[in-house]
Amino acid sequence: MDREFLIDLFAGFGPVTIRRMFSGFGISADGINFALALRSGLYLRADEASFGKFEAAGSKPFSYETRARTMTVRSYWQVPAHLFDDTDDFAVWAREAFAAAQRAALSKRTRTKRGASRSRPTAGEAKLGATKKAAKKAKPAKTRKAAKSVGKAAATGRKTRSAAASRTR
Repeated sequence: MDREFLIDLFAGFGPVTIRRMFSGFGISADGINFALALRSGLYLRADEASFGKFEAAGSKPFSYETRARTMTVRSYWQVPAHLFDDTDDFAVWAREAFAAAQRAALSKRTRTKRGASRSRPTAGEAKLGATKKAAKKAKPAKTRKAAKSVGKAAATGRKTRSAAASRTR
């Protein structure tokens, strides 16, 4: 499937963004990915509400082979063959796939918000924590002149004038 074919196919749905992805393209609208065009076919996003519709049309979920086993991704289902001939019906299926992708994105955002407040610090909190750790590890800074004099005194075993002067102040 080439880009022009996909643009024509999704014309009834509305404007889409088509980006290179894996061995094909990712199709999105409003920043939400809802379809995949791969070597193995065209897949639409699905969820609990639409699994039955895809099964009734004889579609199968996206799957791929690994060295050890076959992985099945139930969130993307192959587009039924009859939809390639009927662009109006395809647009209806694409809208349902987009709705499924929106629901998934919304549930992912709410899960992230709930989990973030309990387990992960925000960027500001992480930065503050890192600063506190660095402050604990750091030793008090000495002036360059004082550091040199202390170093010389320690090396020779004698007190230098600047080291002695800094102690009397």
